[in-house]
Amino acid sequence: MSKIEQAFALAKERYAELGVDVDAALAQVEKIQISLHCWQGDDVLGFESGGSLSGGILTTGNYPGKARTPDELRADAEKAMSLIPGKQRFNLHAIYLENNGQKVDRDQIEPKHFQGWVDWAKAQKIGLDFNPTFFSHPKAADTLTLSHPKKEIRDFWIEHDKRCRAIANYFGQELGTPCVVNHWTPDGLKDTPVDRLSPRKRLAESYDEIFSVKYPKENIRDGVESKLFGIGVESYTVGSHEFCMGYAMKNNLLLTLDAGHFHPTECISDKITAASLFVDEILLHVSRGVRWDSDHVVIWNDQMRAIAEELIRSGVINRTYVALDFFDATINRVAAWTIGSRNAIKALLCAALEPIAQLRELETSMNYTKRLALLEELKSAPFGPVWDYYCEKQGVPVGEKWIAEVEQYEKDVQFKRV
Repeated sequence: MSKIEQAFALAKERYAELGVDVDAALAQVEKIQISLHCWQGDDVLGFESGGSLSGGILTTGNYPGKARTPDELRADAEKAMSLIPGKQRFNLHAIYLENNGQKVDRDQIEPKHFQGWVDWAKAQKIGLDFNPTFFSHPKAADTLTLSHPKKEIRDFWIEHDKRCRAIANYFGQELGTPCVVNHWTPDGLKDTPVDRLSPRKRLAESYDEIFSVKYPKENIRDGVESKLFGIGVESYTVGSHEFCMGYAMKNNLLLTLDAGHFHPTECISDKITAASLFVDEILLHVSRGVRWDSDHVVIWNDQMRAIAEELIRSGVINRTYVALDFFDATINRVAAWTIGSRNAIKALLCAALEPIAQLRELETSMNYTKRLALLEELKSAPFGPVWDYYCEKQGVPVGEKWIAEVEQYEKDVQFKRV
């Protein structure tokens, strides 16, 4: 028996004393798929034409070795996935098409422009998720897209989103797993508007037309995502939380909750169960805002723990899609994926290692003294050996050993791109 197995056996005994079935917790977490976001690998630039970011999105840093081609991005993603326990998916934005050097505007994209991604996903035995891209385009320069007062602008973006949904349906057909499509627009205004209603009416009407095309649920799941504000749209966001939650409820769509899209004092953990009563499924964007929606790499902090605990304790994890959403160009991009993913999974596993039935019974009987005492004791339970064991059984590096693999990869592959 290895040292990791010995430590795990002792930890398992301790958790059993606390009323926790460790094997059941491991089995539960193993089923959770984390969707890795393509935009961490290349600083949200995509492969349209090498343009710059716009639409209130800002990537800071210039760490060497970012992916410049689809093949490089896929190679980097493969490396990250080899260091992350469990099952992953991959999340694409529409600007990550493969157009073979041809000009393909966003209202003209087709499944053929993503065939390379489908072939890769089949080889990796993973699912693909998708996002229409409503930023970094001349027709988004006014900070309004689906809510633009000009019909020709709205029609362009409506057609773009319709084509994105058709591509997502193709992904679902080819890969045998639903493609989760997240619909987020950066629409808003820098200064205080006098008419907040009309843009929201236009956005709702645009969505109505987009979602009028029906696809099988086994191929595609659609979600709408809100945001508090963005750079250049500080005073008014068309797709607010109330708008998106209301639209999702009315139209039986996923509600997307992004950890960085609310006020800094808010944690989306408290929103999960409230929303779950009125929407069938939730798309969770795991991110870390610092002072504003700055999309820092996810760490295992109190907010991440609270989100994971709410998902596991309530059982809502069984109807939640978990995706990462951050972009940091100040550190190695493969490491960013790895750190964020491993921390999200750590939080979920730690939450699964609670005696939930016992805690719920204590709360129902209003024995708040014992509930608090038990929750505090759980904080010093031997989680580390369980995590190490899970990583070993999943065939990924234990502890900090993955860091050396990334350092070697950047030396052999990424730094040679500069």
